[in-house]
Amino acid sequence: MSPDFSLAHLTVLSLAPPAMVAAAARCGYHYVGLRLIGVTADSPAYPLMADRPAMRETKARLADTGLRVLDVEFVRLAPETDVRGFEGLLEAGAELGARYVISAAYDPDRARLTERFGQLCDRAVPLGLSVVLEFYPWTQAPDLGSAAALVSAAGRPNSGILVDTLHFARSASSLDELAQIPAQRLPFVHVADAPAERPATTEGLIHAARCERLPPGEGAIDIAGILGRMPRGIPVALEVPMQALTREIGAEGVARRVREAAAHVLAGRGAGL
Repeated sequence: MSPDFSLAHLTVLSLAPPAMVAAAARCGYHYVGLRLIGVTADSPAYPLMADRPAMRETKARLADTGLRVLDVEFVRLAPETDVRGFEGLLEAGAELGARYVISAAYDPDRARLTERFGQLCDRAVPLGLSVVLEFYPWTQAPDLGSAAALVSAAGRPNSGILVDTLHFARSASSLDELAQIPAQRLPFVHVADAPAERPATTEGLIHAARCERLPPGEGAIDIAGILGRMPRGIPVALEVPMQALTREIGAEGVARRVREAAAHVLAGRGAGL
């Protein structure tokens, strides 16, 4: 049985949310993840919390298609972060029916980082949201072990870890570690593939992650091994930006190719999903 696929916004970041929802429905997805706050100052984002017409149109497309919002992003937990500034994001996520908020660790002060992650979780509770911490090699939670330690230290029941197969493969993370994470801490997964050779610089890692990944099955990541240690039945979010191919076949073409590749890789693989 095929898992429920979610289209992560980074895969089709040129599409505004209403167009993205429509494209995802045509391509056979069940969920979407929406980027309401940019990762960097100059990266695309769609702040629906400040754009009521766009929010109404997005909700209309969700109602028309039957798709649901899996997650909203992106909370950057940096030294200067005041979690009160994310009330709009959390409220927009709740209005859209999202289940999760994605965050990442950019604060080297571990105690402060843990405290603010916990505060974000607390603010999400009344809105019915959970907060996941995604680990990247270039952040202050560079691997699965450090992310698990932070989430455990925060001790919030509505918290979890977001495993991205690309970041997992590029970090000091192991399948044995993954198998030890409690199932409730792993509510969904990001899936993408990549070449076997790891970029030699942080800049190269970031470029590959944000701009040029590969569809599942077209690279060297042990996707089946990773998914085989994840809980059964969780949504599989496909985060596969391919900027060069997008220029050739368009964002929707990329979304369709990625979903078809993922369905082929996961079909009959016994990956536990």
